[in-house]
Amino acid sequence: MIERRALLGAAGLAALSAPALAQTAPPPAGWPDRPVRLIVPYAAGGPTDAVARILADRMSSTLPQRVVVENRAGGGALPGTEAVARAPKDGSTLLFTTVVHAVHRALQGARLTFDPLADFAPVALVGVVPQVIMVPPSSPVRDVKGLVEDLRANHRAYGSSGVGGSSHLGIELLKSMAGVSADHIPYRGTAPAVADLLAGRIALVMDSVATGASQVRAGALRGIATTGLRRSEALPDLPTVAETIPGFEATTWNAVLAPAGTPPAVVEAMSAAIWKAIGDGATQARLSEMGVQAPAPNDRNPAATARFVAAETTKWERLVKEAGITVE
Repeated sequence: MIERRALLGAAGLAALSAPALAQTAPPPAGWPDRPVRLIVPYAAGGPTDAVARILADRMSSTLPQRVVVENRAGGGALPGTEAVARAPKDGSTLLFTTVVHAVHRALQGARLTFDPLADFAPVALVGVVPQVIMVPPSSPVRDVKGLVEDLRANHRAYGSSGVGGSSHLGIELLKSMAGVSADHIPYRGTAPAVADLLAGRIALVMDSVATGASQVRAGALRGIATTGLRRSEALPDLPTVAETIPGFEATTWNAVLAPAGTPPAVVEAMSAAIWKAIGDGATQARLSEMGVQAPAPNDRNPAATARFVAAETTKWERLVKEAGITVE
């Protein structure tokens, strides 16, 4: 369940947006002369939207024009993503995406109308968001070792937000690395999967810490571990899966991409503007509370973002192929 205070806070920031501050340096050649659209291929009110609105508000105070969030939900994030791929190459339309971008090609194949790598210019990785593995309080499982033993000994089912989502891919990676099995039950979003977990109809769910942490802190569900390489500040008492299964990492992430062909000067300036806007301590602390772990300072640039997206694409495409994951 989404933590109401965090989302209301983000919405409040968006409502108070005041792009009245002057920019200290002139914009680069080709800078858009109209508001910048930040397209989020998900519904308003979710964790991805909340982070995007914090970013848009902060950027609006440092750029010549406002940055406006535009939600284009549905279709597995494909319609919103395609809209950016076909948008003018001037920095006026940007995509705020997640790990789903790394599996579009593997899942959609010839049906895909754009290339997730070739048709986009990475601008900035805002941060990675670990997930949390959760089980019902009645479950005998209390840690990763116990979870692996339980999945080896019993026929279990797990729920996810849908085929190809981070909550699906993460459990499939765990199954692959631990050599265990579990049946996948896809839902229309994480919320109904968590509802069935609370009711004891499924054995486990992997959910973003942005939404799962409140259930764990309230004691409604038992948190087993988080899935980043370092512990999450949202759930600092939980170990990472990697502490038991070295090398395991299954995060979602928030990245800003522009249409391929956007002038490099505009891409670089936009990246710098993003980090000028959200790189301060107060904003980073706020994002950290929502589960977002910022990249190292040396990785806050387009080149590092491109390497990250390419590596994630290679990693998850391999898993999709090996696990035989398909969409109808």
